[in-house]
Amino acid sequence: MTELPKTFEPGPIEARWYDHWERTGQFRPERPDAEPFTIVMPPPNVTGSLHIGHALDNTLQDILVRHARMQGKDSLWVVGTDHAGIATQMVVERQLNERQQKRTDFSRDDFVAKVWEWKEESGGQITRQLRRLGASCDWSNERFTMDPGFSQAVLKVFVELHKRGRIYRDKRLVNWDPRFGTAISDLEVETKEVPGKFWTLRYPLADGSGHIEVATTRPETMLADMAVAVHPEDSRYTALVGKQIRLPITGRLIPIVADEHADPELGSGAVKVTPGHDFNDFEVGKRAGLKAGEMLNMLDAAANVCQTQDGLVPEELLGRERFDARRRVVELLDAEGALVKVEDRTIATPFGDRSGVVIEPWLTDQWYVDVKPLADRAMAATRSGEIKIVPESWSKTWYNWLENIQSWCVSRQLWWGHRIPAWYDADGNAFVAMTAEEAQAQAGDDRALTQDPDVLDTWFSSALWPFATLGWPEQTHDLARHYPNDVLISGFDILFFWDARMAMQGLEFMDEVPWKTLYLHGLVRDAAGQKMSKSKGNTVDPLGLIDKYGADALRFTMAAMESQGRDIKLDEKRVEGYRNFATKLWNAARFLQMNGVGASASIEAPSATFPVNRWIIGEVVETLAKLDRAFAELRFDGMADAIYHFTWGSFCDWYVELIKGSFDEETRAVAAWVFDQILVMLHPFMPFVTEELWHGMGERPYDLIVAKWPEPNAQVDPAAKAEIDGLVDVVAGVRALRAELNVPWTASLVPHVIGGSAEALDRLAKGEAILARMVKVAPPVAADAPPPGSAQILAAGATIAFPLGDAIDLDAEKARLAKAIEAAAKERDSLAARLANPAFAERAKPEAVAKARADHETRSAEAERLSAALARLG
Repeated sequence: MTELPKTFEPGPIEARWYDHWERTGQFRPERPDAEPFTIVMPPPNVTGSLHIGHALDNTLQDILVRHARMQGKDSLWVVGTDHAGIATQMVVERQLNERQQKRTDFSRDDFVAKVWEWKEESGGQITRQLRRLGASCDWSNERFTMDPGFSQAVLKVFVELHKRGRIYRDKRLVNWDPRFGTAISDLEVETKEVPGKFWTLRYPLADGSGHIEVATTRPETMLADMAVAVHPEDSRYTALVGKQIRLPITGRLIPIVADEHADPELGSGAVKVTPGHDFNDFEVGKRAGLKAGEMLNMLDAAANVCQTQDGLVPEELLGRERFDARRRVVELLDAEGALVKVEDRTIATPFGDRSGVVIEPWLTDQWYVDVKPLADRAMAATRSGEIKIVPESWSKTWYNWLENIQSWCVSRQLWWGHRIPAWYDADGNAFVAMTAEEAQAQAGDDRALTQDPDVLDTWFSSALWPFATLGWPEQTHDLARHYPNDVLISGFDILFFWDARMAMQGLEFMDEVPWKTLYLHGLVRDAAGQKMSKSKGNTVDPLGLIDKYGADALRFTMAAMESQGRDIKLDEKRVEGYRNFATKLWNAARFLQMNGVGASASIEAPSATFPVNRWIIGEVVETLAKLDRAFAELRFDGMADAIYHFTWGSFCDWYVELIKGSFDEETRAVAAWVFDQILVMLHPFMPFVTEELWHGMGERPYDLIVAKWPEPNAQVDPAAKAEIDGLVDVVAGVRALRAELNVPWTASLVPHVIGGSAEALDRLAKGEAILARMVKVAPPVAADAPPPGSAQILAAGATIAFPLGDAIDLDAEKARLAKAIEAAAKERDSLAARLANPAFAERAKPEAVAKARADHETRSAEAERLSAALARLG
């Protein structure tokens, strides 16, 4: 046994133990014959740093992994990072800009080499930070989505999907990010309400017989208008369908077409159609007989105006940035008399989630995956129970997205990433193959081939994570043993980005689901429930919390507040509270050491004769049952609640107090065993302090991280439970009575047991030494009615009255309580009236409303408590 320092300091402990665990291979002990348990970590971006969402996500995973390891399973937690195409390229380009350089100053190969240099120098920040959190991953097999083996898997999937007819190339509108010069997915577009304008334009009929009015939020796109649409049943325009319009500015002749997209109830009922720059208009154009290749394009990749195929855009507009072009187009329309009116409107506008610039629908050739058949298999697997979604309430969202899924655009116009394995000849024929040599063999002659310059969407490669990290397409031992994974823990915000795509690709290439359970947790919000953002200044740095309170405290907070998908309101006071919990555990260990209690010599519960020892053994059994049930149900809050209340309440507050001064051989053995059980049960949540105490309590043949999960081989003793629970009730009741009624601790109280059973009276009599020591209570006496001037409690299955006439001034105490009740009730009612006022709820800040609710609850509870105290005095 090593005497523990007086003060618990988590920092040095955490650094020392993590280094020891990793250096000695404790995260992946050799267990070739054990039941496998597998989790894959959602790969953080190689550019990333640990944020509070990572802290939640990885804490929950580590709890399950450590628990499985202690159950003796072959526990594998796959770890790695994502190459994060756009994000990483953006970081490296920013560094070049600082040196007055840009990407295009280099060849593609030279730029990619610079990205790899950055990755080697700076790309490991988040993995170092995950170690600070205590993540017990298999670092010896850390993966990266651009590793050679993983890259081969990505290329094989693309080639195989193409062979199966699932991948094809098409010209369509995409969400185009002008800042990065690449297509992005719908999931990477954020729609925001921004102030804008609504321009009404007058388009003249080509025959001079009149005009038609249309309205738009993007007047510059009229340079590429190809039609005006009216509803086929709109009688105002029936005679105009088929007529030509001469566009202002360009002079282009365009037809009036009938299409149900035009809503007669909105504006003039006529809409301009720009199929090359609007998703709805693209469909209208196709219905009007236009092919994608015929649709006009008026913007280049940087969203500057370019010449359309018919050459009708005026020279002065060419090369203008899109919003500058908008200003000039409006001026030209006004000069022609084609501008009818301008109205201020709030416009739903798409922005790139990374670039922050307005996204343009842009017509371009891209590669697509027909995911509908894959989605059907993922839905079938979920309905059959092969995939279980927790909480089940997310299933509806899962099905809704998969049922309405669209083809997935997987090509990106970047230099960093998995380059698309397609080669083209001079005529534009594509040859898809694993290598240039195989593509050349497909071409069948010596024609020159050029590889597609695009790379694959980052989510395409990360969708293969559950099986490609295990060695696929090679049929490795790990793949056979650890696929499918057991659980995926994920934030609901990447349900479609990643989770659904993993399900689809796993079923397609492994013919089996990627994981058996999909657990979706909520978001971490600030203490007021607001979403965290840098602009609000309410983000929380998990590393700062670790520095201040220790990783164990942060981890326990995450677990205790995770309630199956509900968002977490993170209050630093909770983290501080769980740091106090770790300190409480530390001090309990020191107390045990001072009384000769060290490491237990037994895995099973020792034999015990004293009721207090049989009681605490039973409490371990009940706590373990609660923990096991919570693990089975993935109730992290239930896990934390069970071990917290047992450790702080049953053990530290009661057992330690009950055995003070009574450390015989049996009690030392039981106390040592119970404390060991606490360390084992608490280890998945607070690994550092528990490992330190495990070794501090005595010599151990192995580290706690690989200790066996408890199997006490013991039962709850009902008689001991009833006896000790009764004493605990009495002690708690008397302490409350003394505090509420100002009964001095020098006054000895005589308990009068009224109407209780003989067993209840006997149990109290047996505990008279404990009651005398803990709450200065005399031996109990039986009574038929409460003595005059007594206060009563309900405890130990009986009504117990304590005469107080000699201890306090009863009339003065009643008056004090009545006055305190009146003050608490007055404040409670005032707060209730404020909360009931709709104006307060609508106008006050959310934090003010939350504080008022909390104060109301506090005052209500206070009034009830004081009223109960007054009632005790009769």
